[in-house]
Amino acid sequence: MKKIIILIPVFNDWESLRKLLEEIDINIKGIKDFLFECYVINDASTIDQPKINKPENINSLKILNMRINKGHARCNAFGIRYLTKNERFDYLILMDGDGEDRPVELKSLINKIGLFPDKSVVAKRIKRSEGYFFKFLYVMHKALTYLFTGKNINFGNYSCLIKEDADKISSLPSLWSSYSGTIKKNFKNLNEINSIRGLRYFGPSKMSLFKLLIHSFSIIAVFKYHVVLRSIFLLILLSLFEIYLGQISFFAQILIVIFNIIIFLVSLREKKDDLLTSHENLKDIEEITHEKVEN
Repeated sequence: MKKIIILIPVFNDWESLRKLLEEIDINIKGIKDFLFECYVINDASTIDQPKINKPENINSLKILNMRINKGHARCNAFGIRYLTKNERFDYLILMDGDGEDRPVELKSLINKIGLFPDKSVVAKRIKRSEGYFFKFLYVMHKALTYLFTGKNINFGNYSCLIKEDADKISSLPSLWSSYSGTIKKNFKNLNEINSIRGLRYFGPSKMSLFKLLIHSFSIIAVFKYHVVLRSIFLLILLSLFEIYLGQISFFAQILIVIFNIIIFLVSLREKKDDLLTSHENLKDIEEITHEKVEN
């Protein structure tokens, strides 16, 4: 029987986690030929953890408590590395803990790996649930990414990795900064499912504009050498047409230079040593054994 591990990072959002686990349990019920385990990365939450029930259809539920808050992306990076080094599994599913990665789409991920067991699967965003301003920023992010990297990155963390692919990225410095950028750079032959970004279960989004910009630049920074080459080409092109564009050409060249400096600075977040020693931030592991008792 194949084993699937579901990895979920959490910071304070315990109420959402409980609902997410309940919905995961509902959506994996009746799925044959797979054994499910769940690992929750508690990113040094400042809110006390409430009682968590182990879902009936999840064979094992463990909470990995971290000493110091490192952020969502680095929780995923730690989790991928920890699991590849310490646990046996066939597939690894990454999910956000707030409900935006919809559990109802788990069946599509699992059906896809059933058909193509040797290919990792990403959840391609075909519809988003945020407001118009966020959607506009997302379109700008995709356009900027494509212009400077030549890559169309239309997925986030929600995905299912085969063990071989999880092993491959578990030591890459870029994983410490951007999961989706690392996946896109290192794997050319990915399967996809269509995915609708869901609504948060509780409370407003924790993604500020600054964090959104860092997230976007972190993805692009994975391809920093592509950015430099494409920027040189754009600078040459703008200089050739400067006689026609005038001041527009000059300001565009300045913006491209500034953009490259920003990407270089953001790329410094890719720290291999921090990834390789991320296990030192693990405080303890709590195994949840109790299941919900029906009235």
